[in-house]
Amino acid sequence: MTDFNIIRQYNFPTTIRFGANVIGELPGHLAANGLKRPLIVTDPVVKQLGFFAAILKNLDAANISAEVFAEIHKNPVKSDVLSGGDLYKGTDRDCIIGIGGGAAMDVARAVALRINHHRDLFDYDDLIGGDQYVTEDVPYFITVPTTSGTGSEVGRSAIISEDDTHRKRILFSPKLLAKIVFADPMLTMDLPPFVTAATGMDALTHNMEAFIAKGFHPLAEGIALEGMRLINESIETAVHKPDLESRSKMMIASLMGAVAFQKGLGVVHSLAHPLSSLLDTHHGLANAVNLPYGMQFNLGGFEGAFRRMAKTMELKVETGEGLIEHLFALNKSLGLPTRLSAIGVTENEIETLSDLALADFCHPNNPKPVTREDFKKLYLQAL
Repeated sequence: MTDFNIIRQYNFPTTIRFGANVIGELPGHLAANGLKRPLIVTDPVVKQLGFFAAILKNLDAANISAEVFAEIHKNPVKSDVLSGGDLYKGTDRDCIIGIGGGAAMDVARAVALRINHHRDLFDYDDLIGGDQYVTEDVPYFITVPTTSGTGSEVGRSAIISEDDTHRKRILFSPKLLAKIVFADPMLTMDLPPFVTAATGMDALTHNMEAFIAKGFHPLAEGIALEGMRLINESIETAVHKPDLESRSKMMIASLMGAVAFQKGLGVVHSLAHPLSSLLDTHHGLANAVNLPYGMQFNLGGFEGAFRRMAKTMELKVETGEGLIEHLFALNKSLGLPTRLSAIGVTENEIETLSDLALADFCHPNNPKPVTREDFKKLYLQAL
């Protein structure tokens, strides 16, 4: 049995310090690198939590003067990034620490990009070749995850939406990889059941979509399979009766998903993204509801890959159909809905959602082509 009280270091894809109470190393790490004035980017909820106050207290005790920026949307927009960058410069910061879930990490990473890059933020959109303009250094960047979902702590990209249209843009560069990650499962122990469930299903979606995405990438596929196994054996305990083991496995599996999905994502994320941009739906929840339907769409012709996933997850029925039934049952067990109507989607919105899904950047990596009519059918099926 693994002792998750032991702090371990993984140097993949960056330096990861992992284990219970590893956050206690943060002040010493900053001091050792001559950093005294961090900008901490977080979200309004995390800012109010006890562990966040303890982090600030420990930094202050080490004579490290932190400035906190938490005025961000749960689906981040460009103005969040501009405001954070202004605060960094206006208060003479010397590094950036992203503490939180995917939203905080995205804003922190985009602020890091903006400091020494002065074109319009969306000139750096990777989908239009903007990565070529990322030529300067970025501030020293540290990530501290407080959920087990997106795995953004080990990412190299930030998804930021336009303020008016809510169209999602991708800012990407290897320069945006954190110098070090402090992954402390104790920071997730007090997450509410809903957040634990939704973010956990987000992590499962990352691993599953990465595994079946187009292309030959056995490194990503191997990581994705192990991520699925860890999530499936720990997510229900993490939601209903959390302990250190279940929270630790969920945290490591979520960052594994983020490593794996460099291979690509697929139809589920393209179904989910419009729900967040149009209806402000929690991203993990949007993925959770759409996951069984998207996997059903992909099953035909890929039965072998689905059997591998079902076998890895040690399901009673090790087939694609068994896997899909398991996903529906898992959502129910976690207290998550299985229908879009349960999260406020109406039939009147299907056409707009279908247009947005078709324009999304994820489905080109789906193992099967997805047309606008396919998206419409999937939304109606899930409604």
